Amino acid sequence: MSGAAPRPAVPEAAHLRALRAAADALASRAATAGLDAPVPTCPRWTVADLVAHQGIVHRWAAGNLRLDDAPVPAKREVLRVVPPAELLDWFAAGVAELEDAFATAAPDVRAMTFLKDPPAPRAFWARRQAHETTVHATDALAAVLGRRPRSDEADVAADLALDGLDELLTGFVTRGRHALCTAVAPARVAVVPHPAEAGDAGPLAWLLDVTPDGIVTSRTTPEEAEAAGADGVFRGSPAQLYLGLWNRGDEVTEDDGRGLLAAWSGNVKVSWR
Repeated sequence: MSGAAPRPAVPEAAHLRALRAAADALASRAATAGLDAPVPTCPRWTVADLVAHQGIVHRWAAGNLRLDDAPVPAKREVLRVVPPAELLDWFAAGVAELEDAFATAAPDVRAMTFLKDPPAPRAFWARRQAHETTVHATDALAAVLGRRPRSDEADVAADLALDGLDELLTGFVTRGRHALCTAVAPARVAVVPHPAEAGDAGPLAWLLDVTPDGIVTSRTTPEEAEAAGADGVFRGSPAQLYLGLWNRGDEVTEDDGRGLLAAWSGNVKVSWR
């Protein structure tokens, strides 16, 4: 995969700060909503399910950084073993375990990575857990509000949102043959953030060529994306696109007559393992 623009240059330290901020927000919102509250952005989940899932993922990431094979419990097992009154403390212990794993992992640790075009392993895991936790903190906010949050309520910084979009569009949806291929291929989709809101990352856009065999994503500029003859253009602020393309928000607009945004929402899903 290649394009006219590089991967957003968000340093590991910024990802780790985002991870901590999102973990704190998730815990606070979970306490406010209550563990039995439904999560509108994760159908069939309660807040307890959300907290258990994120705590499992933090422990799994920590194990990868430590290069150990420590077993990670299933969500159902966590909810059976950990009393509800102790679940947020259990979650906080997982955050601390992950931060300790980053503090002790060698700079060149040869940990597993699993996305297309990944950065080096330490940077990969910092980035992945920053966005994993930010998205699920948004789910906890949805539980508080009883609906999908607006981008101004979720308060995801523009630079972080662009970086998370890049991970989704170049790393996740390009893995193998995607369900979106069956739904819309062949199609070309442009994802164009409002350039005035790009923050320190500078102008960045993406072109996705959806073929019957898979999705190929190129980083480019908004001007080049606009001129690329896309079948559909997804537009919004970085935060609106971040939430919308992760299926956590409803503020993305589209220029097309094919319903590509609805097809995206119905077919782009990221599941645990």
